Amino acid sequence: MIGGRVLLLVGAPGRGKSDLALRLIDRGALLLSDDYTHLTARDGALYASPPATIAGQIEIRGVGIVDIAFAGEGPVALVLDLDNPPERLPDEPLAMAEYCGVAIPTLPIAALEASAPIKAELALLRYGLRGAS
Repeated sequence: MIGGRVLLLVGAPGRGKSDLALRLIDRGALLLSDDYTHLTARDGALYASPPATIAGQIEIRGVGIVDIAFAGEGPVALVLDLDNPPERLPDEPLAMAEYCGVAIPTLPIAALEASAPIKAELALLRYGLRGAS
C-alpha cells in the first residue's frame, strides 16, 4: 500500500511479485498480503485485505516465510500485470480489469527490472484511481 492506495500485483509464480513488493517496501510501502488477497466491492470501489492466516507474512524465495509490517485493508487503485511485457508507451486510457464488478486500470510491468519500484510508484500517481482513498 502506498499513500493509502493498493497496488495489486498479479502474475504467475516466479514472475517477481514478492521481489517487487520487497523493493516497494524498502521505499516505504506497506505489504497488504502475499500469495493471495481477499477482494471486496463496497460503495463502487474495490477493497483488498489480507487473509487472517497469512496477514503480516511474506514468502521470500531462498529465505522462507518472514513476518513483516502490513496494512489491514485498502482501496485498490491500480493493477500491475507481471505476465505481459510492457509496451514502450502504454495505450491510454489503460486497459481495465474487472474484479468483483469493479473496473480497475491495469498496466503491464517488468517486475524484475531495477527501475520497477519507481515505475510502479509513478504509474500509481499517473493512472491510479483516486476516488476510494
